[in-house]
Order: sequence, then C-alpha cells, then structure tokens
Amino acid sequence: MIKAVTIDLWGTVVVDSPSTDERYRRERLAGLETTLLRFGFRVPAADLARAYGESGRHLARIWRRWRDVPVERHVTLLLQAVDPALPGRVGSEAIIALTTAYSSPALLAPPTLDEGTGRVLEALRDRDIVVGLVSNTLRTPGEVLRTILKRQGVLDRFAATVFSDECGVRKPDPAIFDIALERLGMDRKEVVHVGDDPILDVEGARAAGLRVIQLAPGQGWASRYTPDAVIERLRDLPGVLADLERAERRPAANPALARLRPRFLARPTGPR
Repeated sequence: MIKAVTIDLWGTVVVDSPSTDERYRRERLAGLETTLLRFGFRVPAADLARAYGESGRHLARIWRRWRDVPVERHVTLLLQAVDPALPGRVGSEAIIALTTAYSSPALLAPPTLDEGTGRVLEALRDRDIVVGLVSNTLRTPGEVLRTILKRQGVLDRFAATVFSDECGVRKPDPAIFDIALERLGMDRKEVVHVGDDPILDVEGARAAGLRVIQLAPGQGWASRYTPDAVIERLRDLPGVLADLERAERRPAANPALARLRPRFLARPTGPR
C-alpha cells in the first residue's frame, strides 16, 4: 500500500530546471558588492565576478561527490577567492548580511509552480497520502525555497522538506532519501518517489529501495534503472498512483495492470 510520496522540487513541483538558479547571478553579485561597501570593504565588481566563478567550481567538486554545504560556506568560499584573509576581516555580522544578499534574490523572481501542483497535493491529502519534498539545492538554499513555497501556498502540504544544503547529502545518494523516510516515519516499501531526473531521481530512489515515477514530458526515460511509471504531466500523478496500487493488489488478475511493472507511460488526455 502506498502511504507516502516523496517528490522532487526542480522540474517537478516547479517547472524551472535547477540551472535556472544561475539567472540570479547579477543580483547576487550586486547585493554582495553593496553589502561589502556597507561594512567598509570596497571590492571591484570584476573581482567579485571572478570569485563567483571560482567558488562555483569549488562547489561543483563538492556536489560531484553527492555532498553539500550550507549557503554560508558558499559566501566564505567566494570571499576567500577574493582574498584568503577576507572572511576573517569582514567579521561574523557581515558574513550574515552577505549570506542574506547572496541567497535571497529568488524571493524577488521565484521559480514558477507547476500548474498541477496545488491540485495534486490536495488529491494526495484527500487520500491520506503523506508527502515529503526531497531536493538538491544550488545557490538558493532550502530556507529561501521554503519561503517561496509558503508564499505560493503549498508549503503546508509537505509533512517534511529535505534540502541538500541542510542535510549535507545530495541526490542520487540514497542517504538523502533515508533522511526523508525517517522524517516521514515511513517504511520504504510504503513510499513512491516522483521526480524528473533519470539519475538523481530514478537511480537515486531505486538505490534507496523506493518505487519511482518519473516525470518526463515527451522524453521517455534514459537510465540504467527503469521507473515503475512515467508520466508526462504532474497532474497525472494521482491516477497513476491508483493504478500502481491496483496492480500491487491484483498483479495477476488483470494483464493490463500487471504490465504496469516494470514500466508504463501515462499519456495526456487533453491539452497541457
């Protein structure tokens, strides 16, 4: 029986892909420059831009190991790229202010919620299915993403929100899914993960022992692991979960349902 769903943020709950987080680069750099000036430190914009790129390469090396660090560490890395002594010189109060300037631009131009998110979360709640959010972060931290989801009216639909910058582990490491299961109080046999990425979501959730539904509009799947189902629109999720439950209860009674495992494609029935 499916008692809980974990769901990805980027490309699933919101339509934006993770790479769109870099659209805030200009605002981040401007905020950092202004904040440094407020604390008496003049750093040329060109130096900040160079340090932004250097810190990004350092972060990418961490992320490739499926690990993550708090957003304050992003700021420290960037300042160190300007001058190794700069983090100590600016002081803790400035670090806090710089972290706010660095992390908050998405609040002014938030990612777009999928049009089906609200209805899907309501439908799952009506069926007593607990929902948890499991997401990697880039330069916008989990704290800010929660604020965005709250403003969009959906944060309270999630019984748990697990962000990589806060737990230190990134998808596809199975450990991040284990953290979500613990917070939800669910056994992995009772949980289905939903996400768009064939590696981070499909392979990661499979490695954690979860069933998986991949959101892949017009793409099919491309992974060494096969999802239990593929949907083209998030709004198809409640119906596909019901199909999986029926197939689980009567695997041999209906050949069409039996063929849902290991995979099937839920096709659209109307305009997107």
